[in-house]
Amino acid sequence: MEGRWYDLFYGAITTNYWYTLLFLIIGAFLLYLVTLKLILPLVNYLVINSPTKIDNALMDRKVFKRLVMIPSLIFLYHYSFLIPTMDELIKRIVTAGAIWVFVLAFDRFVLAVNDVYEKLPRAKGKPIKGFVQIIEIIAYLFGLITVISVLMARSPLVLLSGLGAMTAVLLLVFKDTILSLVASVRITANGLIEIGDWIEMPQYGADGDVIDIALHSIQVQNWDKTITSIPTHKLLDDSFKNWNGMQRAGGRRIMRNLLIDTDSIQFCDQKMLAEFENIHLLKDYLEIKKKEISACNREKGIPEDDYTNGRHLTNIGTFRAYVVQYVTNHPKINTELIILIRQLQQEATGLPIQVYAFTNTTAWKEYEDIQSDIFDHLIAVAPVFGLRMFQYPSGRDLRGLKQINPEQLH
Repeated sequence: MEGRWYDLFYGAITTNYWYTLLFLIIGAFLLYLVTLKLILPLVNYLVINSPTKIDNALMDRKVFKRLVMIPSLIFLYHYSFLIPTMDELIKRIVTAGAIWVFVLAFDRFVLAVNDVYEKLPRAKGKPIKGFVQIIEIIAYLFGLITVISVLMARSPLVLLSGLGAMTAVLLLVFKDTILSLVASVRITANGLIEIGDWIEMPQYGADGDVIDIALHSIQVQNWDKTITSIPTHKLLDDSFKNWNGMQRAGGRRIMRNLLIDTDSIQFCDQKMLAEFENIHLLKDYLEIKKKEISACNREKGIPEDDYTNGRHLTNIGTFRAYVVQYVTNHPKINTELIILIRQLQQEATGLPIQVYAFTNTTAWKEYEDIQSDIFDHLIAVAPVFGLRMFQYPSGRDLRGLKQINPEQLH
């Protein structure tokens, strides 16, 4: 029987086949329940107890669940002849529905194949996710065109030829929508941004939490409570920073320098070492270092007071060892992440000693409090090691120079 679908439907409602149609709907629904509640659990049970892992990936991606409607669709297709006036219409709808179900199942199947591949040893550093996404897009486009052609009872080639003539106009009119759609798919598929993530995008004045993700824009609530709207496709065109990785790691980085005045750096004499030995955090360090240095100098026959040729402790090195112990033993520092106290290149502003560590919290206020407390202590304790923090002369320093007798400079 030929004809457009609405002509077929009009012919059906003018006949007395409503009870038969109700029977088909109820039968298909009951078959769907049997498949969902009985057959699907049985399939999952067999998969779980099977020795292979590929079928487990199919189950995890819910490939089998996508196919539970197939028996119901077969039932409707087979018994559609009971309603002669709607036979062709039902078969069209059922065929289109079956095609779309297979497209959805194929999409999950491709994802399952990607999951299996990523667990292979040779897959390390060689992802195929980009190819998988291309296959998904092609599958959905092919499925959509096929479904429309089945419903219209036209060849897919006819539909494609019509779309080809409209491609240029569609690309021009819906350019931003197409870009945003592609960006949304990539952002969702790759998990680049989720609601609640802290992102930073200075070129758009965005620095805060993501509160909404839509097709055309992403809303970011900044820390000053203003809201910035970013076009979705701009997240792929420009760079941005997502702090979600830091939050998942369970620690926020401290990376700050102490600028030491190089004029205050010196070797440690016996008096200084005696004072340092009273510092609990340095006892083990000094004991090991003193034995090591004494053995080295004794082996080379170098006197202990020969600072030029022998090895000796310095106040800057001892201070750095103290900072290592202080930061490592701090209760608010995450010791499972890297802790590094290093000396950077000397600059005009002094010798930088960098503290590189992570707090055990990612909360902004707590992080700032912890960082401030650590550097409050380190700056205050530096003079105990005979060290001075570098800073540029202030107005008070310059006024003090006027009070100095020039003869005192000679």
